Amino acid sequence: RNYSGHFQHQNEIATPGYYSVKLDEDDILVELTTTARVDMRRYTFPRTADATIVLDLAHRDKVLDSGRRLLGVNMVVGWRRSSSWAKDQVVYFALEFSQPFTAHESDETERKTYLHFDTRTGAPVLVKVGISAVDIDGALKNLNAEISHWDFDKIRAGAKAAWNAELNRITVSGGTAAQLTNF
Repeated sequence: RNYSGHFQHQNEIATPGYYSVKLDEDDILVELTTTARVDMRRYTFPRTADATIVLDLAHRDKVLDSGRRLLGVNMVVGWRRSSSWAKDQVVYFALEFSQPFTAHESDETERKTYLHFDTRTGAPVLVKVGISAVDIDGALKNLNAEISHWDFDKIRAGAKAAWNAELNRITVSGGTAAQLTNF
């Protein structure tokens, strides 16, 4: 199955703490925002009884090992051991969804899990993603400590404020007006 999404760069927005892209063929709006160790995603699908989100543990790096399991009807936890910029990197994760999956299936060979949702109400599917280098419990603790609600726009505003707070620590002087603008 191919669930890849094509897009055009004019349909992307990237700002500190926020990224969005409209996927062409399926008319899906994907938005991402973040805290220090947790991100939230907002997927706005067309109204359908079968919207699908794919958890692809084989994406990008060479995967040495991985595992995942469902907790209830709206959570997936697991880990992924890979080799790329680090020879043996392990990342543990916890994904919590704003609504229950209506179905799920896994392809062990491809290391993919397909999670299906009913979006006929028009409500987006929100996903909190916590990570940890220690264990799954650490990923769950990060998720629960940093995002205790489902308000995507509040997290986006917090990420922007954190970025601006860091930038406000910098004082620049000298140079031409053009150089200062460039900086």
